[in-house]
Amino acid sequence: MAKRDYYEVLGVSRGASVDEIKKSYRKVAMQYHPDRNPGDKAAEEKFKEAAEAYEVLSDTDKRAQYDRFGHAAVGGGARGGGMNMDDIFSQFGDIFGDDLFGSFFGGGGGARTRSGGGRGRGTRGSNLRIKLKLTYEEMAKGTSRTVKVKKYVICSTCKGSGAKDKGSVQICSTCNGSGQVRKVTNTFLGQMQTVVTCPSCNGEGSVITSKCSSCRGEGRTYADETVSLEIPAGVQEGMQLSLSGKGNAGERGGPNGDLIVLIEEETHAQLQREGNNVVFDLHISFPDAVFGTQIEVPTIDGKAKIKIPPGTQAGKIFRLKGKGFPVVNSYERGDQLIHVNIWTPQHLSSEEKSMLETLQQSDNFKPNPDKNEKSFFERVREMFN
Repeated sequence: MAKRDYYEVLGVSRGASVDEIKKSYRKVAMQYHPDRNPGDKAAEEKFKEAAEAYEVLSDTDKRAQYDRFGHAAVGGGARGGGMNMDDIFSQFGDIFGDDLFGSFFGGGGGARTRSGGGRGRGTRGSNLRIKLKLTYEEMAKGTSRTVKVKKYVICSTCKGSGAKDKGSVQICSTCNGSGQVRKVTNTFLGQMQTVVTCPSCNGEGSVITSKCSSCRGEGRTYADETVSLEIPAGVQEGMQLSLSGKGNAGERGGPNGDLIVLIEEETHAQLQREGNNVVFDLHISFPDAVFGTQIEVPTIDGKAKIKIPPGTQAGKIFRLKGKGFPVVNSYERGDQLIHVNIWTPQHLSSEEKSMLETLQQSDNFKPNPDKNEKSFFERVREMFN
């Protein structure tokens, strides 16, 4: 089943501000929250769908790529559909919060982020950016690549906990494992109660009494990791693909960041790319232009034969329909445009000069352009329409 447009999922316009997106997400999340719809699988899927949409549209880079290329641009970058409820509440704790769901669902909703009720252990890892250079053929057909990335990975000794052993992790005595403390402030309106992150455990709900010797309490170490990439057909220079969870590991069990892949274009020896079209400069001899010929030209799919009709003029543009690049997330394809150049020899023998001087006197060899013939600029304009 095709994914719905993320803006449609959240009920906002494409020009919506971050605050509008955040406000709308809260509204949709409340509507389809599992506590409000117990046992309703359809509501649960819509709740996850909203989380996925918010994850993309709340991130400036991901949103820009989504606006340009649609779902294919974010690849597997949006995790909402594949996350469980604990993951969603943990990732978007700043949106939901104890007060929002606690007041709405009788005080129990906020505790869903983790069994201890806090924002979850550790901090999220940072995103990584790499460049990937692709050939025209790889861009046209899509490709699979494996790359080695230097990054933070989960510590193999402590499995990401950051502690020496299980006995070295204790529930925070300040917040009793909730990761949050309530703060009361006196104002002219009376007492105001707010919930803030616990200063003792930084919201993790637990403290480490003895750190892991391998990672020094971070729960992660620096190492090489091989990552598999699936590149969709039709990508182009400057496009970014986001792979969720393939960035740096978070500290002490926090979620991984994302891996951002920046696409670069490898120069082709004979072809040039113009959007989704491919351009080829074809040079033919004067006799071939006069008598016509059949010639083989390179394309991104291999070789193709084209017919040059008699009397072909310099600047003529032939179009090979559908021989360009595919459009990402679409069945459309660009074309190949073949620009004809007539080769003028620079060095002639005495015999060749004599023949040309004779032909020079012929009326057939005097320029007499057809008024119906399109100008060069008209043909160029036509190339990209």
